[in-house]
Amino acid sequence: MLPEDCLSAILSFTTPEDAFRSSLVSSTFRSAVDSDVVWESFLPPDYPEIVLSSVSPLKFSSKKELFQCLCDPVLIDGGNKIFKLEKSSGKKSYMLSAKELSITWSSNPLYWGWISMSESRFSRVAVLRTTDWLEIRGNIRTQILTPNTTYGAYLILKISDRAYGLDSMPSEITVEVGNQVSSGSVFLQHQESKKQREMWKLVEGNHQGVLSERGDRWMEIELGQFFSGENDEEVKMSLLEVKGCHLKGGLVIEGIEVRPKEHQ
Repeated sequence: MLPEDCLSAILSFTTPEDAFRSSLVSSTFRSAVDSDVVWESFLPPDYPEIVLSSVSPLKFSSKKELFQCLCDPVLIDGGNKIFKLEKSSGKKSYMLSAKELSITWSSNPLYWGWISMSESRFSRVAVLRTTDWLEIRGNIRTQILTPNTTYGAYLILKISDRAYGLDSMPSEITVEVGNQVSSGSVFLQHQESKKQREMWKLVEGNHQGVLSERGDRWMEIELGQFFSGENDEEVKMSLLEVKGCHLKGGLVIEGIEVRPKEHQ
């Protein structure tokens, strides 16, 4: 019995998932859900800047259509970052390309190469040829993320069939925001051997990182997690293996993804 604009105002205080479900109730709800009032509330405050920074123009005729566009990965900032909204919650995710990361000696072709890969959304990925000093760092500001949200930071990578030296020692993984520090270790290989399981006994006080398959033909390692809060702080993310002093190669880096943790 409520007027449609009143119903739209009420729905704007729910979540995108609730709104989609409400549209199935009746034609009145469906009409109310389609209102710009509802979807304006679900879009992030900086959505005009996101739209302007998109590499390819976004096509939409309503705020609901714009929300749905942003739920698919959108290349922004000259193709060096990917932006995405979580469809159920409207929370923001970002992926930083390898070009946006600080990778030691990545500009030296003796150590790293930059190639295009059909399975990557970025124009170039970083390929480790050989090095005895593996250091990959990235950073992002909490100001551009959804406030008061627990995020995970994930290194997106591949390990080639001819990789060597990556699993001789565990790599150190860290995420740091202010006085919040999440640290651990991970072996860069597909399967964990008995030798490495024994070596875990020497790594105390740290969480064991896991190399996981993704649905896009890449793999990921959770570097750590953090809480975005309400203040603007720098998130520092890293993977390092600088203690082994042995040569390693065969690692392919696409970037670092920062996305909300599930089941919050």
